[in-house]
Amino acid sequence: MKYTVITWMANLEQLGKTVVRYGIVVVFIWIGFLKFSPYEADGIVPFVANSPFMAMFYNHPSEYKTHMNPEGKLVPSNRKWHQENNTYGFSICLGVFLIAVGVFVALPRTFLLPSLIASILVFLMTLGTLSFLITTPESWVPHLGDQQWGFPYLSGRGRLVIKDIVILGGAILTMSETAQLYLKRLKVV
Repeated sequence: MKYTVITWMANLEQLGKTVVRYGIVVVFIWIGFLKFSPYEADGIVPFVANSPFMAMFYNHPSEYKTHMNPEGKLVPSNRKWHQENNTYGFSICLGVFLIAVGVFVALPRTFLLPSLIASILVFLMTLGTLSFLITTPESWVPHLGDQQWGFPYLSGRGRLVIKDIVILGGAILTMSETAQLYLKRLKVV
């Protein structure tokens, strides 16, 4: 009788997997839709502009620092620069991609192979996102006079990125679970 709560907790594994899968789905679809808004597109500029794998999607990645828009503030000249930079075009394409990945992760029983591929993409994208900790100077607290700056002091952007370690683990779970479904359908296991 005294182990009832512990026994109950011991049986939560499948619920946990379901919460992780649909947590990834919510994050990817929600953030995907936000990519259609200028404020979200503006917010990812330092990550994209500093990435050796993504900077090519912008027309002028090295000029971004002088055209940053604070969240919620409209600076018309910066908005115009971001339009010319392809900030918004890239963000919209990324949004469509994120939504599609989220939908496929949500439906492993309906779209088995696309769902497996989507989980693999979540894993790879998360590795890419975590690489921003290395490539993006804005991930760390700048040296503005305080003693706490640089590594290991994560800025707001850095704290946002480090959380993707959890999504990385979730992608491994959804990948594994979907691969098991795939093998069962093929009657391999």
